[in-house]
Amino acid sequence: MVLSLFAAGLLLNNVAQAQEKFILSSTEFTVKVGHESQFEEGVKAWKACYLENKGEWTWTMWKRYNGKGSVYSLTSTSLNWAKMDDENDEAGKKCWQIAMDKIIPHVESTEDNFATSIPEFSRTGASDWNVIWVSFFRVDNSILFREIVQETGDIIQKAEGDKRNVWYVSNGGSPESADFFVVTPYKNFAALDVERDGVWKMVENAKGKEHTDKLRASFRSTLENSWAYMYKRMEALSHNPVQ
Repeated sequence: MVLSLFAAGLLLNNVAQAQEKFILSSTEFTVKVGHESQFEEGVKAWKACYLENKGEWTWTMWKRYNGKGSVYSLTSTSLNWAKMDDENDEAGKKCWQIAMDKIIPHVESTEDNFATSIPEFSRTGASDWNVIWVSFFRVDNSILFREIVQETGDIIQKAEGDKRNVWYVSNGGSPESADFFVVTPYKNFAALDVERDGVWKMVENAKGKEHTDKLRASFRSTLENSWAYMYKRMEALSHNPVQ
């Protein structure tokens, strides 16, 4: 499955705006210990070959900065599932051997996932996507979870003019996979130092402490588990000419 992402022009530009629904495809590469530089050089070689052969597929490669192991995530988007029926990518086929020789030997494991954006919960304005904070949620009550996310997002939008994040619902996955996840973009890591009110503080400012306490308790009751990772965009490993 990993080669299908490198060898087929399936998907559109992966910085699709939140105004319309899109499908997010991701492949997570766990790279062998000590093989990070070889993996990155392999991706650069594949990218050079692909562009030389006028390949049209676009993608972004992210490096994860916390958690277990050395993990990279390749993401791309499509406006519909039908794009996956198109496997005619001559550039990808010509560069297939490079992936086999220079990328695969340095990979310990891969995991492929799909998700669909939720425009009504998500920001609409443009933003920098150099660093992202991704929070994952496995839930017991998706209806209540969505209602709370909608309410808190609307409060933020009213206060700041736009929502802060882009939300996704997972399309299938393993028993351990998240049901929902939310991506918060930043210009760089330094932007994480900028202090601003958190979600629950903004809800309290708008609705009062009693309502906030009840809403926060309801939100926690929906969760089976949650976790978060930080990622940095790897410009040299990505191909995203349309921002």
